[in-house]
Amino acid sequence: MRRTRPLTQSTASPPSEPATATVERGTPSEVFGTFLKLGLTSFGGPIAHLGYFRDELVVRRRWITEAGYADLVALCQFLPGPASSQVGFALGLLRGGPLGALAAWTAFTLPSAALLVIFAFAATALDGPVATGLLHGLKVVAVAVVAQAVWGMARSLTPDRPRAGIALAAVIIVVVAAGSAGQVAAILVGALAGLILCRQGPAVESGHLTFRVTRRVGMICLLVFSLLLFGLPILAVVLEAPGLSLADAFFRAGALVFGGGHVVLPLLQAEVVAPGWVTNDAFLAGYGAAQAVPGPLFTFAAYLGAVMGPGPNGIAGAVIALLAIFTPGLLLLVGVLPFWDRFRKRPFAQAAMRGANAAVVGILGSALYNPVWTSAILSPYDFALALAGFLLLVVWRAPPWIVVLVMALGGAGIALA
Repeated sequence: MRRTRPLTQSTASPPSEPATATVERGTPSEVFGTFLKLGLTSFGGPIAHLGYFRDELVVRRRWITEAGYADLVALCQFLPGPASSQVGFALGLLRGGPLGALAAWTAFTLPSAALLVIFAFAATALDGPVATGLLHGLKVVAVAVVAQAVWGMARSLTPDRPRAGIALAAVIIVVVAAGSAGQVAAILVGALAGLILCRQGPAVESGHLTFRVTRRVGMICLLVFSLLLFGLPILAVVLEAPGLSLADAFFRAGALVFGGGHVVLPLLQAEVVAPGWVTNDAFLAGYGAAQAVPGPLFTFAAYLGAVMGPGPNGIAGAVIALLAIFTPGLLLLVGVLPFWDRFRKRPFAQAAMRGANAAVVGILGSALYNPVWTSAILSPYDFALALAGFLLLVVWRAPPWIVVLVMALGGAGIALA
């Protein structure tokens, strides 16, 4: 017989929903099975993933109340990292404790990571005009997908003049200061500008989301996050270990991703293409393939780790890159959980995040031009194919895997023309 425990999830519940709900504890194996199903079927990116989670875990299985789920989503969207994976990790923690959290992350991540590693090995064996056209079609997919992301994020994150100005300033900063340093500077400038320009906004409702994570554990996780963020680059230089350099690059990218999975594109491009670890063509082909698989977009890191020029690469590189890119977001999530309810109500935190999110739009907009557009759009035919993909996504709302299939076949057709 399963035990139950009381969990205060939200005092912002609708009148018909009690503020304090009794949540049934499950087992790690139950959590693994549930999230494996989601990992195999959750297409469409992080926003779609959150919808799948709600249908399966809030509506059908009742692991958490609507109000508690809304609070949890707000927390994960506030933090850097992959929001849907962080929500899944937290729901696994809620249902099955620490082992449940690991089971949720593993089951949701493993299918797409495995598929992308298989694609990495298969892509190196492809040859001939048709194969080249298919890979070029996947690069064109990246244009359509990133354009859709910029369009949607601009509408929601830069709805007024101050935030549009912050986005434009971020573009200028990234263009002037190329690489990851420019992107970090753009986010910091956006947050500071938000403190001044973005104080007005909807009030945050009172809520209360309680996990069995003590403040001591939270502080330890935040300390580990800080030590890894600042210590890994030092260790990589001192020890001259390629594995540490790889872990440092992907940990830094995972620690700085605000605003959704697509924002990882420019950060990873700066980390792996600029130093020559991965060619730009291979990078964009893998990014296009990542749109066709279910699960979190961050598993793109597994593909990059597998195709690295210098070692470690292959399976070892995929594992290092995958763990490194997810670790910072999960450490931050557990670290912030004990303090979130009080912190989220502070006006300065909300203002800073509005500015940082606006800067993210500028960073992604800059990446849409370089490297995505400049590497993929080489002819009027490529432009027409990218436009068709964008319209399929935005106007006809076609599933991403269908768009990937159409673009790949279109690229092969252009190569044979």
